[in-house]
Amino acid sequence: MEVRARAPGKIIVAGEHAVVHGSAAVAASIDLYTYVSLRFPTPADNDETLSLHLKDVSLEFSWPVARIKEAFPNLENPIPPSSCLLETLKLIASLVDEQNIPEANIGLAAGVTAFLWLFTSIHGCKPAKVVVNSELPLGSGLGSSAAFCVALSAAILALSDSVTMDFSHQGWQVFGENELELVNKWAFEGEKIIHGKPSGIDNTVSTYGNMIKFKSGDLTRLKTNMPLKMLITNTKVGRNTKALVASVSERTLRHPTAMASVFTAVDSISNEVAAIIQSPVSDDLAITEKEEKLAELMEMNQGLLQCMGVSHASIETVLRTTLKYKLSTKLTGAGGGGCVLTLLPTLLSGTVVDKVIADLETCGFQCLLAGIGGNGVEFSYSGIPDIGANGGNLS
Repeated sequence: MEVRARAPGKIIVAGEHAVVHGSAAVAASIDLYTYVSLRFPTPADNDETLSLHLKDVSLEFSWPVARIKEAFPNLENPIPPSSCLLETLKLIASLVDEQNIPEANIGLAAGVTAFLWLFTSIHGCKPAKVVVNSELPLGSGLGSSAAFCVALSAAILALSDSVTMDFSHQGWQVFGENELELVNKWAFEGEKIIHGKPSGIDNTVSTYGNMIKFKSGDLTRLKTNMPLKMLITNTKVGRNTKALVASVSERTLRHPTAMASVFTAVDSISNEVAAIIQSPVSDDLAITEKEEKLAELMEMNQGLLQCMGVSHASIETVLRTTLKYKLSTKLTGAGGGGCVLTLLPTLLSGTVVDKVIADLETCGFQCLLAGIGGNGVEFSYSGIPDIGANGGNLS
């Protein structure tokens, strides 16, 4: 019995940075996914290890179940979604250290730690094989860690007694509302291990899909009524999110009145973006009109992000390149490098898209085409379950 789960990445469509200062922001899922497969061995396999294979970086980790039991002598499962206690975190860290992760990949240690916490919390000390691969570039602001935590939580829960699933269904299927809430809660706990104090936005978008408006801690799920396509350009320039957020705060202290006006303008842009996305579409002309409005709002938002001081030479290069083709572009996320969004109108020819991509790749950037606002986390089963032995609830 094997389960596969996939969870989408995310972009910030409008409102980054300003959201820290009380403005609204809009985030959306993208149809680029992280995939997790989970399989429990059969008695015939004679395999008593828990293994994690990260295919994209060609790394595999494994722990004998006896070693995990030794580290967690008082482990009770399943437990409800809860934060990993510092003492437990230290025990897990020792298990991760034993794997001797190469120095070049040491940033993955937090993800491996999150995996061990999520798996043992839900399944205890069971042998299993978990394989992860992703279409999302790491650390580029597209929510790769949240997609990992959501897909992992979904796969682990789909073969647990915590959820009731239809094993006979072929292809990708979606969780019910209660199950999604459980997946989201566990994924948030994984994100806490990786990031310390995450906002919860990335895992919520990855879990539920579509779009979300958030303001002052309140999340509102939006339903998009129009297909949107973006070209996502990864500048491959690393950025320090904390430093960028701090620099905007410092600028706000120096110019409180001017920056308050900037944040008010961003708030208006985010609210207008949300209204356009949710309004009904009657025909192709209506779609074109909406795309033109969204394009203008993206340009305005980018101008305000420049006012905040979070653009970068690499981002400006993408802006100049796409402007040659009369396309609208803005940074997404922290800025200072990272990823950049370009709206691709429905009527834009494929030839033009190819030319834009060729120009951007000549600059050394990575280009990804993505649909915006699709489904959240999904899962599928393969193999025939052995009732009572697979951990799933067939009632």
